[in-house]
Parts: sequence; structure tokens; C-alpha cells
Amino acid sequence: MSRRKGRPLAPEEEELWRAVRKTVTPLRPEKIVAPPPAIATAEPETQRPLVHLPPAAPPQPTAKPALPKLHPFGKRERQAVNRGRTAIDGRLDLHGYRQDEAHARLSGFLSHAQSMGWKVVLVITGKGRPGGDFQSLHDHERGVLKRVVPLWLSLPEFRRVVLGYEDAGPVHGGGGALYVRIRKRK
Repeated sequence: MSRRKGRPLAPEEEELWRAVRKTVTPLRPEKIVAPPPAIATAEPETQRPLVHLPPAAPPQPTAKPALPKLHPFGKRERQAVNRGRTAIDGRLDLHGYRQDEAHARLSGFLSHAQSMGWKVVLVITGKGRPGGDFQSLHDHERGVLKRVVPLWLSLPEFRRVVLGYEDAGPVHGGGGALYVRIRKRK
């Protein structure tokens, strides 16, 4: 144990310390040997010719984690939902919403469905407005939500929630609705 630095020992403490030192036997009585003198180094090595290596490959970009794949309904699963043997846990009707409103509602609804542990939900998009001049002049604009909702469900933000989707059967709205399977929460 080393002495604390700071104050010197008092005369009676010094006397006590000398008495204690006389009674102690060292653990290793052998003398401490000085390290051997440094060995002379050999002649310096001659320089070797430089080896020309090909340039290093550029660093590879780090791979992003793969998005979960979408799994379509199997024939039996689809029949079970169509015939009512598998319950539809929730419904979202997007009739009358603009795209930005519909996107926000769909996102919130699917997150809620996953947090509730639902397995299958029905998303009603509508088939678009039929009729008159609108159809003949702007046929490609008919049923905007019917076209964009499946695209949204394939986006990365929804793939964490959506396991798969398919057009609904005639009982549940046919081409104007989608069955959406919800991924289990991890």
C-alpha cells in the first residue's frame, strides 16, 4: 500500500512504520533483474520494388432492408371471404374523397387495423361516375380512386402493413372494392 501524498508522517508514525517494515518478508526475495541490453539490429533491408495493384473497387452502397413481399389471396382464402366464412374485420368507404384525403384516411385505417390485430379489411373505392359526356371525353379519368388505391397499397409505406390485396367479390362490391389482408404486427 502506498503512502498518501500530502502530509508528511509524524515522528511516532515513522517509528511505527520502521517497526512494521522489519517484520515483513518480501513475497519475491529475488533481485529485480535489469532488462537485457538492446540487441544490435541487422542491416536495414534493401527496398523492395513497389508492386502496382489495381485500383480499389468503389465502395458498394449499403443494401436497404428488403420490403416485405405482397402475397395474393389463395383460391380458398378468397372463396372463404366471398362466402362469409372468413370475417371482414373492418370497412373503409372512400366514396367522395379527394386523393389526398383518401390517402390519409387509408393510411390511418390500415395502421389502426394492424394495431387491432385485424386480418382482412374491405376498402371501398367505388367504380367511378358513369354516364354522359364525362365518360366519352375523359374515360381515362373515370374511377380515380379505383386506379390509385392498388398503387398506394404497393408503396413502401403500406407494405409494412399490407400482406396482400385483391378485387372484392360481387357480394362486397366487385370491382369497386378491395379485400386487403393485414400483416401481423412484429
